[in-house]
Amino acid sequence: MIDNSIFREYDIRGIVESQLNSNCVKLIGYFLGKIIFEKFKESAYVAVGYDARIHCPKLFSYLASGLNKANCKVLNMQMVPTGVNYFSNYQTFCINNKEINPCASIMITGSHNPKEYNGFKITIDKEPFFSEDLYKLRDKIIANQELQIEDNDKATIIEVKGLYIDYIVKEFSHLKGMKNAFIVDCGNGAANSVLFDIIKKLDLNCKILYGKPDGNFPNHHPDPTIQKNIEDILKEIKSSYDFGFAYDGDADRVVLLTKNNIVKGDTMALLFAKDMKNPTVVGEVKCSQIMYDLINKKGKAIMYKAGHSNLKLKLKSCNADFAVEVSGHIFFNDRYFGFDDGIYATFRVLELIKNGMNIDKEIESFPKTYSTEELKIETTDKEKFLLVEKIKELLKNPPSDFPKIIKTIDIDGVRVIFEKGWGLIRASNTTPILVTRFESTDKNLVKEYEKKLNNLIKVAQNEINITSNKNNR
Repeated sequence: MIDNSIFREYDIRGIVESQLNSNCVKLIGYFLGKIIFEKFKESAYVAVGYDARIHCPKLFSYLASGLNKANCKVLNMQMVPTGVNYFSNYQTFCINNKEINPCASIMITGSHNPKEYNGFKITIDKEPFFSEDLYKLRDKIIANQELQIEDNDKATIIEVKGLYIDYIVKEFSHLKGMKNAFIVDCGNGAANSVLFDIIKKLDLNCKILYGKPDGNFPNHHPDPTIQKNIEDILKEIKSSYDFGFAYDGDADRVVLLTKNNIVKGDTMALLFAKDMKNPTVVGEVKCSQIMYDLINKKGKAIMYKAGHSNLKLKLKSCNADFAVEVSGHIFFNDRYFGFDDGIYATFRVLELIKNGMNIDKEIESFPKTYSTEELKIETTDKEKFLLVEKIKELLKNPPSDFPKIIKTIDIDGVRVIFEKGWGLIRASNTTPILVTRFESTDKNLVKEYEKKLNNLIKVAQNEINITSNKNNR
């Protein structure tokens, strides 16, 4: 039986063999291929790449079998970072003496998840395939899961990596021979399948840590937002380097590290915006208020829903310069194609430094705030959305000891703006949890906001349970 839960809001993700097996992945390839072929007919060329996980070649074979069954033509870019996979949608390839452009791409990746996981990030006609489209695909697959698809992993190998390397080298040729010494941690993921060649061609003074792609991730897990995973690179920076970069498993995210700071996406946004005239920037609801306030002084900052697929679409519809997530997804529309690419973002940071920006001094000049990490509260997939709605209702008439509310924003969950900060409660689109985050210019108030909103969550849970018990009588 196919497990419903592998179909998430933004992608397909699950444990290989127990959830993503031959039958399941072939069906994904077939029914997705049918959607693509119906739209593009004879031009249905689908570019497929994969990250460093050990089961990727096997999943490629299953996926290609389904795509071939649906009459799509499979293009195999082999191991690449996710940014290179997205990049393929904007390239022209010569196949059988004919120039073709992929109409879709699929990235086989487990991203930052444990090594037994894998999944698929899907782009059709240069736009993310997600949300309702993914759920309709799920329903079609589950209704036809008895269908047997024969093995047929026929594919044409395409050279995307070379095109990407040449593109980055050309775009950032002004960095050639840059003297600043820095370090990158690839975490044994896919980043170094292109990064080494770019660094060599630009003659940069860079040390690569854990560059060899290895899906067993022998040195640390490839998620740079977790402190223990960046301890090795931080030690190197403290002793020998001014700054460095750490990537997740498929390198669509990057974290900038300096001697004094672990620089998240919303802070990076301020650095990039400083170098632009009248910037328009899209940020997710978890971004710091400082980011919105400072960018609005010189341009326009737009708050929007979390999730890489949501931000890509909003970025294009607003024709913004770039978009950011706190976790390090940076989407450049300015001088680039509008998708999240940790490697491209790395070179935009190097450009700032080459132009004289001192990252630590710049960050020091920003107003001081105190914030929590993303805090997660376990619930159920059904209850998480009910809780958010109940909390919105309770906030209309909050408890007497509740901090003064300036306004509430309900773009994605509810972001409560207080006099000296804010608190966020939103339902995760991918797991059965509530995500919370709190920020204030006063260290003590962060804890206060967290305490008061957590109490409100408990009240909401109790009220939902009482209603549910009444209904079940």
